[in-house]
Amino acid sequence: MRIAFYGSSLLSSYWNGAATYYRGLLSDLARRGHAITFYEPDAFDRQKHRDIDPPDWAEVRVYPATPEAMRGVVAEAAGADVVVKASGVGVFDRELLEGIVAASSPQALRIFWDVDAPATLAEMRADPGHPVRQALPDLDIVLTYGGGPPVVEAYRAFGARTCIPVYNALDPSTHHPVPSEERFRAGLSFLGNRLPDREARVEQFFLDAALRLPERSFLIGGSGWETKGLPRNVRHIGHVYTRDHNAFNASPDAVLNIARDSMAAVGFSPATRVFEAAGAGACLITDAWEGVELFLEPGREVLVARDGADVAEHLRALTPERASIIGRAARARILDGHTYARRGAEVDAIIKDASIRKRARCAA
Repeated sequence: MRIAFYGSSLLSSYWNGAATYYRGLLSDLARRGHAITFYEPDAFDRQKHRDIDPPDWAEVRVYPATPEAMRGVVAEAAGADVVVKASGVGVFDRELLEGIVAASSPQALRIFWDVDAPATLAEMRADPGHPVRQALPDLDIVLTYGGGPPVVEAYRAFGARTCIPVYNALDPSTHHPVPSEERFRAGLSFLGNRLPDREARVEQFFLDAALRLPERSFLIGGSGWETKGLPRNVRHIGHVYTRDHNAFNASPDAVLNIARDSMAAVGFSPATRVFEAAGAGACLITDAWEGVELFLEPGREVLVARDGADVAEHLRALTPERASIIGRAARARILDGHTYARRGAEVDAIIKDASIRKRARCAA
């Protein structure tokens, strides 16, 4: 089928944590025979910080962040069998959603793909005129980055016909073990941009642990931290391109995952970093959130922390041997049950079944 996908960016992970999620899923769908066109705006300097060249498995249409260009790419939804609007494009989110609903064929499958469902749902509760809330009657499916039963129930309560979580996963061809590199060596590393709904939790789990272990080295990657007051034993290295993710994850003693506020509160929302770190064989420490055991077994495949004190205690007790055992166990678990090939098969079945049923309704 012809899939028109309107998202933040496929080519750049700069201020765009969903990039590897899009790449993993869409590349697998392309291998299953779907023809994919990805529309992304030239915004937020993402095109200046590309991680990849345009891939051979998708046509990438980069359009100027202007109303005229936006309307031009929205009109192309008319030729697609499946039209997807992702959340968090960052520019013209309302216009893109309303536009693809209006422009797409009556028989086309219309999907809203929410990569931050807890935050979107909070906005919908506060605003009866929210564009997603208004568009739900015209959407066939809501797919979410995660969120489990709480997110599914909430979307259904707002009137979504179908809501299905499609969790993050691993692409073992891009994220895998590599030799450690000196520039990324540390006792504990964390990778994530500085965001309002993440910063307090970074202070609680990462910076507090650094203060408790002044003799250990800590490394933080991601944009925005250059203006943050950091403990002396914390080194900031700025944006880490996806080509360096494997070395970033493979080099420290342990890697820390910290969920954003809304995702931690809802649970069932493993970040991309969880799967990338596990794929590289890293010893992963994660903040506590409901549903973690669905993806990794606490104590054997991942270490779970309630706060910075727990993080520090894990680091004190961690030996190189145990870190290696945990990292290998995590990688085996993820390879067995949480790859993008599995997620792609799920999405392929979802859209094929939904398309058949919609065509039948339209023909009736």
